[in-house]
Amino acid sequence: MTDAAQPPAAQDRTARSYWTVEPGRGELRTAPLPPAGPGDVVVRALRSGISRGTESLVHRGMVPERVRERMRAPFQEGGFPGPVKYGYLAVGVVEEGPEELLGRRVFSLHPHQDRYVLPASAVTPVPDDVPSDRAVLTGAVETAVNALWEAAPRLGDRVAVVGAGMIGACAAALLARFPLARLQLVDPQPSRRELARRLGVEHVVPEDAAGDCDVVVHASSTAAGLARGLELLGDEGELIELSWYGDEDPSVPLGADFHARRLQIRASQVGAVAAARRARRTTADRLATALDALRDPRFDALLSGSSPFEELPGTMVRLAEPRSDVLCHVVTYDRPTP
Repeated sequence: MTDAAQPPAAQDRTARSYWTVEPGRGELRTAPLPPAGPGDVVVRALRSGISRGTESLVHRGMVPERVRERMRAPFQEGGFPGPVKYGYLAVGVVEEGPEELLGRRVFSLHPHQDRYVLPASAVTPVPDDVPSDRAVLTGAVETAVNALWEAAPRLGDRVAVVGAGMIGACAAALLARFPLARLQLVDPQPSRRELARRLGVEHVVPEDAAGDCDVVVHASSTAAGLARGLELLGDEGELIELSWYGDEDPSVPLGADFHARRLQIRASQVGAVAAARRARRTTADRLATALDALRDPRFDALLSGSSPFEELPGTMVRLAEPRSDVLCHVVTYDRPTP
């Protein structure tokens, strides 16, 4: 699936992007498009994705000062709490660049913007059989791939994923392809039952989850979820921690039988390839693995609606509300290109 390359006219070398200008308020800004160098591509946006958990923190100005540099997106402009141009789930078509990329759909870690210039090395071609809406999930699936490289589930394992948000759901969708003895998606919201059904996994509320797990993947971003995840482990089991807690410091229950049962907690962070694969895989390999996994239509279950780019300031306000049940919201771009 490709879109015909349509080079922008000389008089239209501008781009519109979404900026969080202060906590709770964003706006669209227009700026000149920078010139493309010999190793660059010009990309016209087709879709971008809003990762509700992280981007809500940015929208509300809740990125802790001590982690602001670590939290920076690859092509972010500005700084936290704002004004800042943030985002990292972008799909577009290459209008200018190397011949092998012209007209190709590509994924990149770029903020919400209708046209952008990137190094050609920063884009990854989207397979023809992966729809653009689904392709915005690439960054989340890449995070889940990294976590499973860390966890290394084995034949016949008993596994629980605690937290059915965007990252937890991606991990569960990947784990559904493994020959496991048991896989449960643990989340207190009954509404996640339909999501689990579409992913092909069992949904249970925390109090009904089965214990004696070999591996627990924790992605609920709550202290209660972390505590329950540790309770679900069997002796010498391992919990892979994927949660981002913002400005909170959760209490970790290391008393009781944590030491006696020799439980383990291991952090997984997508900034580096998992140690178990680092000698044989690059970040480009990991991205390609995520895009290959997205051929599976079950990932469509994570897409929670769409809206036009022009409405993004209001959309972000709505998605940041605590009652929002959105996983990944898709932003569409329909700006005419001369």
